[in-house]
Amino acid sequence: MPYLRIQTNMTVDSGVGDDLAAAASTTVAGKLGKSEDYMMVALESGVRMLFAGSKEPLAFLELKSIGLVAEQTEMLSAALCGLIENRLHIPQERIYINFSSVERKMWGWKGGTL
Repeated sequence: MPYLRIQTNMTVDSGVGDDLAAAASTTVAGKLGKSEDYMMVALESGVRMLFAGSKEPLAFLELKSIGLVAEQTEMLSAALCGLIENRLHIPQERIYINFSSVERKMWGWKGGTL
C-alpha cells in the first residue's frame, strides 16, 4: 500500500487539491506498478513551513511503500516534483521528498498486517 503525504505552505482550494491528489495517486501507482486500489494520498495545505528561511511556496512529500527500492527514487522524484511544479507552481528546488520502504509485516490493514 503506497502512501503519499504532500504538505505545502500554500493554500490549495479543494478543486485543485482533489485533482492533484488524483493525479499523484495515478502517477505513483503507475510508476511503482501497483494497483491504485491500495494507493493512499494525503494533501495538507496551509501548513506553517519555512525552507531556507523563506516562506515562499514550498512542498514536502513523504512516500512510503512496501518494496520501494533506491533505484526507483530518482524516477519517482522527477515525476512527483514535476507534478507539484505543474499543479501548484512550486519550483522544484523548493520541494523535498522523503522515500521509505516499509516491511510488509510493519503495515497494518483490516485488523492484520500485509
